[in-house]
Amino acid sequence: MNTEPKVISIVGHSGSGKTTLVEKLIRELSGRGVRVATIKHAHHKVVLDTPGKDSYRYKDAGAVMSMLVTTTELQVVADATDRREPEQLAKRFLGEADMVLAEGFSLCATPKIEVLRRECAKPPRCAIEDGLIAIVTDMDEIYPQLPHFGLEDVAAIVQFILDRK
Repeated sequence: MNTEPKVISIVGHSGSGKTTLVEKLIRELSGRGVRVATIKHAHHKVVLDTPGKDSYRYKDAGAVMSMLVTTTELQVVADATDRREPEQLAKRFLGEADMVLAEGFSLCATPKIEVLRRECAKPPRCAIEDGLIAIVTDMDEIYPQLPHFGLEDVAAIVQFILDRK
């Protein structure tokens, strides 16, 4: 079992198509036999557990982690105050995966692929110095020194990701 999956962040402005691209990448990678996990960065508060339920009560009582297991799924609620970088989260929770696609995390040190559409009319979120390795776009003039992929060029994006060491 691989205990340190490869982590790639998919970044871009809201409405750029990050989630749609991640969905397509998951399908393509999974079809090639790659075990894919995802991490999504939310900029707003999300309720992860229901007050009054056992797992909520355990966390409320002081547990650093609580896991709910059903016959078909499991959910982990854990403190993440000091370990919120995608690589740290992947190593801690997603060791069964071969690859982790992290949506967002534009300020973290992971390699990044930015989705940038002309329609959004915004400059790139990341620079090459931020770990930007490729652009998925319908424009040519942004970071011409980086590999560019079309918005629907999923197979080529996946091959680029897989070819990276």
